[in-house]
Amino acid sequence: MVDLTDERCQRSAATRKRATPGVWDIGAVDELAAPPTPVFFLAGGTGISAETLGNMMLQQFPSVSFTRRKIPFITTVEQAQQVVEELDAAVTDSVMPLVFSTVSAEDIREELQKTDCAFIDLFGSHLDTVERVLHVNATHGVGALHGVGDKGRYDARMKAIEFAMEHDDGASLRNLEQADLILVAPSRCGKTPTSMYLALQHGLKVANYPLVDEDFDAGGIPRPIRGLVAKCYGLLSTPARLSQVRTERRPASKYASLAQCSFELRRAEALYRANRIPSINSASMSVEEMAAVIMQTSRLGNLA
Repeated sequence: MVDLTDERCQRSAATRKRATPGVWDIGAVDELAAPPTPVFFLAGGTGISAETLGNMMLQQFPSVSFTRRKIPFITTVEQAQQVVEELDAAVTDSVMPLVFSTVSAEDIREELQKTDCAFIDLFGSHLDTVERVLHVNATHGVGALHGVGDKGRYDARMKAIEFAMEHDDGASLRNLEQADLILVAPSRCGKTPTSMYLALQHGLKVANYPLVDEDFDAGGIPRPIRGLVAKCYGLLSTPARLSQVRTERRPASKYASLAQCSFELRRAEALYRANRIPSINSASMSVEEMAAVIMQTSRLGNLA
């Protein structure tokens, strides 16, 4: 982890004050005038982990603006040297770039750490700690978290994605009993992205079934999923948010009207309650948050 008293950070702060004497003494002015902070995500593989972990930290600073760049597949010392040149070119008198790295190859890490930027090594001492606990040396090779890795688990994820695509929005009712989870909701409540995320990230076979006016008129659970209530999970939203999302798709339509959205959400919530189907409001939640809550409340483990 980076020590905030690091000489490079101190030097950057001192340079900023010299650049505009008398101005940077006022904290509010400093914050308003500060340019976006460049952020780099470095990796020996795809960079997904570096980007995810780095952005988790950056979200704790909502008042700061950032520009982001991912540099994946850094696999040689020569590449690392070129990357360092690019990183250092982003250093200015008024800003110190942040670098988040998940590069595990030791010689490449050492080269990257020569940058003048603030370098956050997301492996580093953490990997050393794991080695000490396990009493086994790490390979220090390119990470395979988002590669094929375990072929059996990879194949399971691919099959889960195929299942989610086949059973998206009620397109197919074949083999619904094989689903680990069935998401039920009115149109545009987030069924498809949540299904795909659960399949891709967790290897879960997820079908999703849209609730339409005919379902509400008939009352009770729609026939295709009637015997699978135990696998169902409901999604809701707020009328305003649902109307906004639907308007982007079909502006000035009954489908997107506030009255129609309110009606469908009320009936969907009543259906969930009457059949003891757990539900979640997707209006202000990310796909990742919804997936985590759904997995926890449904007691679905990480299959991949």
